[in-house]
Amino acid sequence: MSKRDDLIAKYAEDLRTKCKVEPDMALLTKVTIGCGPAIYNADSSTVAGTDKGELETVKNNFLVKKLGLADGPALMEGIDAAIETYGRSERNKYRAVVYYLLVKHFGKEAAYA
Repeated sequence: MSKRDDLIAKYAEDLRTKCKVEPDMALLTKVTIGCGPAIYNADSSTVAGTDKGELETVKNNFLVKKLGLADGPALMEGIDAAIETYGRSERNKYRAVVYYLLVKHFGKEAAYA
């Protein structure tokens, strides 16, 4: 298996065990690929759930630019819901898993069709 396949398997396991969500593997793979090389870097592969600046970046770069959502309070509420689903106490929140949860939350699977 490739390194990306190993990471996708790890993300799927996080979704099952920590988020209590059965992942759509095709969608998870597309979201992971969409993250690009960020998944291979220890710092950029995770999302700091308590860092307001980082959450703003997720909102602006992923939700607004990638998914095409209109900026507004609902976006931060969605991010908050994703962080809550992952578990606030979970130290390593993988970016691909958070993005997957956001895609599902906002019903934007078509962005990866």
